[in-house]
Amino acid sequence: MKVRRSFILPLLAVTLPAVAITTPQIIASSLSPACLQYRVVGLCYWLLCTPFGCTVKTSIKVKHNIPELVVSSYSTPGDNPWTEMSLTDAAVAGTFGGGDTNPRITNAKTKIRYKDAAAIGHPGGEAFLRFLSAYGYSCSSPVVPFQPYFLSVTDMAVWRSGVPEMLYPEALTPGLREVGQPGDLWGNVYPRTGALGQTHDYKAGAVVAQRAADIVTRAGELHVYLPLVPLPRPGYWPPVPVIEGIPGNHTWQMLSPQMSMTCAIFPDRTIISTYADRLDAGGDYAWALWRPYSCCQRRGQTFLGSTGG
Repeated sequence: MKVRRSFILPLLAVTLPAVAITTPQIIASSLSPACLQYRVVGLCYWLLCTPFGCTVKTSIKVKHNIPELVVSSYSTPGDNPWTEMSLTDAAVAGTFGGGDTNPRITNAKTKIRYKDAAAIGHPGGEAFLRFLSAYGYSCSSPVVPFQPYFLSVTDMAVWRSGVPEMLYPEALTPGLREVGQPGDLWGNVYPRTGALGQTHDYKAGAVVAQRAADIVTRAGELHVYLPLVPLPRPGYWPPVPVIEGIPGNHTWQMLSPQMSMTCAIFPDRTIISTYADRLDAGGDYAWALWRPYSCCQRRGQTFLGSTGG
């Protein structure tokens, strides 16, 4: 009994974010036609050969988005707003701090914030597949629900130090790999760390989420993570790595501190101008990352090509 109490008591000490979101709520959020953006974009051509000869067959080519990851950025380990996943790094809560590492006055022109991040497989699963089946033929993603693809607490050496990415050209070149637009710069993607100079907490959280997605959707990065890099095959075109600011590359659906049933890329000024009602008192945020897939049904042994995007 002593061993069991010693294990349970630290868990009881974990405090959940003031605005948390549960797995059923995240699953329900995936049933969004606006984020899905299902459309028929062209045709695929296949060569089908039998003992009686060969013929060319066609199949429709479709394109739609899939919610692959729940990406959270939060001020303290253990404060992931996804309730069921908050314990993934709760063991180090209190060991490492976060939040405003340089707490200046509210209207200061510069402010250094720090956030941890997590990118975890979206739990939509069967519910999303049933929703998708109503549209007809659809594509699949190799994402594993609830699989941690990135936890900044396991990548602490790079996530907190910025070494070696602080020396990369992307980190040293102004205007390269940045989230935002002229007059409204949210922050730089590199170095992909938890520290960011940003006075607006929502914008800081968004940039940190963008950094985590940037890592996970690439292979061979100098971070501790599990890559989510699906490979193309005949009749199947998975998304390219996440790139900020490019329409059609990916979209974000806000989950916490408020739920949205629409998607956008950062900066999402078309949805809201001041972001004031998106600020979380504890500095904890979560988004679903949707990425586009194209595919068509195999109708023969040899893929000849396709039309459409």
